Amino acid sequence: MKPQIWHLSDARQSLVLVGENGDLPQIIYWGARLRGEDLAALARAHRMDVTGGMLDENPPLSICPEAARSFSGQAGLKARALEGDLIRPRFKFVSAQEGDNSLALTYADGGLRYTATFAIHPQTHIITAQASISSDAPIYLDWLAAPVFPAPQLSDEMFDFAGRWIGEFQMQPHPWRAGILARDNRTGRTGHEHFPAILLPARGATNCAGEVWALHYGWSGGHAMLAEELPDGRRQIQFGHAPQTEPAPITAFDTAPIYAVFSDHGFNGCATAYQRHLRDEIVTWPHPDRPRPVHYNCWEAVYFNHSLPELKDIATRAADLGAERFVLDDGWFGRRDDDTTSLGDWAIDPRKYPDGLGPLIDHIHTLKMTFGIWFEPEMVNPDSDIYRAHPDWALGATDQILGRQQMVFDMSNAQVREYLYGQIAAVLTAYDIDYIKWDHNRVLPHADASQARGTYALLDRLRADFPRVEIESCSSGGGRIDFGIMARTQRVWLSDSNDALERLRIQHNAALFLPMAVTGSHVGPRHCHTSGRVIGIEMRAWVAAARHMGFEMDPRELTDHEAGVLRDVTAWWKANRDWMRRADILRLDSADPAVIAEQQLAQDGGRFVVFAGKADTSAQILPRPLRLTALEADARYRIRLRNKGDAIGLSRGAPLLKSDDMVVTGQYLMRQGINLPWSFPLTMWVIEGERL
Repeated sequence: MKPQIWHLSDARQSLVLVGENGDLPQIIYWGARLRGEDLAALARAHRMDVTGGMLDENPPLSICPEAARSFSGQAGLKARALEGDLIRPRFKFVSAQEGDNSLALTYADGGLRYTATFAIHPQTHIITAQASISSDAPIYLDWLAAPVFPAPQLSDEMFDFAGRWIGEFQMQPHPWRAGILARDNRTGRTGHEHFPAILLPARGATNCAGEVWALHYGWSGGHAMLAEELPDGRRQIQFGHAPQTEPAPITAFDTAPIYAVFSDHGFNGCATAYQRHLRDEIVTWPHPDRPRPVHYNCWEAVYFNHSLPELKDIATRAADLGAERFVLDDGWFGRRDDDTTSLGDWAIDPRKYPDGLGPLIDHIHTLKMTFGIWFEPEMVNPDSDIYRAHPDWALGATDQILGRQQMVFDMSNAQVREYLYGQIAAVLTAYDIDYIKWDHNRVLPHADASQARGTYALLDRLRADFPRVEIESCSSGGGRIDFGIMARTQRVWLSDSNDALERLRIQHNAALFLPMAVTGSHVGPRHCHTSGRVIGIEMRAWVAAARHMGFEMDPRELTDHEAGVLRDVTAWWKANRDWMRRADILRLDSADPAVIAEQQLAQDGGRFVVFAGKADTSAQILPRPLRLTALEADARYRIRLRNKGDAIGLSRGAPLLKSDDMVVTGQYLMRQGINLPWSFPLTMWVIEGERL
């Protein structure tokens, strides 16, 4: 039987799959676009030798490696019959459906069917791949990997993500070595700890140059990942739902999609693909033509101490600073004076709001701001009316360890979803609300995939009935960020940390996947509530202006100078937000590790802004030149230091940008770079560029 060969490609990359003898196919090539290749010759060329100590043939590293074919690595499917017997299928080809830039392959073994789908988006270059399994008889499914991709051989290390509350998106390198790097996130949410992605750079790759492969698993309910190097040197990457989170027998199951991309422009090539795909293909915008509004959240100003006169005063001050949306955070419902009570009782607190929310919303509307509100629908306090009436609606044992004094609703229960829909819909119907901050402040008592599916169902119903309401995914900050939740929301609260130094790093790493349009960043209090650090208003304002800008502090604390700086930066952000919304965020390769820098490049390449944050004291005395990227080498650019007034007395020299604009070629900017003035740590230079 001739090998079966399938080739998907776009202007950037090719994906070639080969199946032998009707077996599941292998991905034999994933990389830079192939042109004019003899694919049958490629299939033959991919066959590997065997030697002593090996089987007489290499078991295929297929898109779902099968233990029954003597594959000694991790299998892509682990399932059991109802009696407990292991199921070890040997799938055989059934059908292939080929479309423009898409492929669907189906295989079967008796009553068990496996389907894998692949599609390449020709504009964003993202490959979307998904697997499904169906069975004539119920089975227990312990693990199903999304279609398995090979990892590159000329790669010395891989990068995944660790983190914690107020410390998300920490990139961590792992050397390739024989064996398995495994990650098993069983928190029941995407997690601060393990963003579901991996980056696979070829040797020598940087932010701006070299080959990088990347994969992201778009699922919000806890995942597993393994990167395995077999004894023969082959490498595989598997992603799927956290194992054994389907406790009941099933007859059908779909993995979440894998979003994969190859770049020959370093990490930035992957970043721009993910940013564009999320913004343009995943997120659905309630107000697609409306500029992203400057956001104000009252949490770190008042916490639970809601007072209508104070909130009106705060709203007036926020509007004067430039805010266009006011979000009422936790504390407006039940008897919610602290975090021990009332979650689940989504009725307005008459003690704090005797006339309902109308007077506050009316005041906010007179200030020409829209109104948003906080919910945490998936959670319930034991001290709540709804828990006392329905303790059986909570997930897990009654004596479980609480988190933030709360338990979790069983979102797989249709009665729970119906109750929550009614409570939320009543508020959205009664008031003019265009934004929900949707929070999720504790991990599950045990991992259960049906919890995420239930939450998706509730979100989908609310969005269908209230299509003009924007929703933010917040989970103690960045605990639930992935392409699955972003298909149902339009903004993420990247971290509960409003410390500008911490956010500078978090935003920098998250930009590998997230565009400006969805990434909330707020100017926090002078004295940061999560780090204790005191940071100047200039740094706080410019870090927020690098993403979807907002404020989250008490504006009554601002001095006249601080208020003036914040008005100025906010006005700058409003003047630039429309082109920045569609700009690519490119991480720069800084010669000084103390400087975290990025370049936001307009879609047409005609303008850009560089944010160069000083995160620490430099080892050398003077700033090292900062190279830019992705410019036209022969074009000339006018360069302007937007905040030259932030230079301090210790900057005693006369670099050009302190006094005048600079006009140079793209070649100079990319090969030599910009000399910036000297600065203290915890400061930011903002450089504007325009192609002439």
